Amino acid sequence: MVDEPMPAPDFDGIPLAKDLLRRIRSGALATLDREGDFPFASLVTVATDPAGSPLLLMSRLSEHTRNLEADPRASILLAESGKGDPLAHPRLTVIGEVSRCTDPKVRERFLARHPKAQLYADFADFSFFRMAASRFHLNGGFARAMSGEASAIMTSLDGSEALLGAEADALGHLNEDHADALSLYATRLAGAPAGNWRATGLDPEGLDLMSGDRTARVVFPERVTTAGLLRQTLKSMAERARAATGSGGGEG
Repeated sequence: MVDEPMPAPDFDGIPLAKDLLRRIRSGALATLDREGDFPFASLVTVATDPAGSPLLLMSRLSEHTRNLEADPRASILLAESGKGDPLAHPRLTVIGEVSRCTDPKVRERFLARHPKAQLYADFADFSFFRMAASRFHLNGGFARAMSGEASAIMTSLDGSEALLGAEADALGHLNEDHADALSLYATRLAGAPAGNWRATGLDPEGLDLMSGDRTARVVFPERVTTAGLLRQTLKSMAERARAATGSGGGEG
């Protein structure tokens, strides 16, 4: 019998788990088959609300939706892809209960992350769902695994009402007037390749970006809860990114 590898003693997987939660746009949804209680896995597209709760857009005609209506317990596997051994890439499993959600902000967040879903989001059989996560398990590679309460990878929204209320305007301003800064955030601060980067969401801990099918997560250097602090933080980040490239300019 081969012993399981022990986790690295200095492995702090929380930042990695948060990054996967915010960046990965599709995953394997596991529900309980309503006929035989067996695990039923299917592919779904995923976004997150400001707190980090997974958001889904599903048809009531789908087997996984019917399963959730009978039993809301589920898990979602969010896996990084790339070259080489698939098991060498990090993956995150989030466990919780999934329920239908009519909050218009959920619709906005999901469609910002999956704009092509606007083609069918208003079909009569489609609805938005949110997972109330309870636990997570992260596998970050050999001997780099951890489990814990989902609250450890969620984002506290305490005191951030002003920021969240300004989200739509802030994203619109960034995408219309500061494409250069968004590109710098993605390439210099998040290590992503060059592309036509756009902002798709923000929360007190960071900014979500997307270019085609690529995603990036830029973590703020400190917690942001107001529109004023957001402007200051984005300006500072742009200056830091430009300094790294040796170019000038500023963020307004």
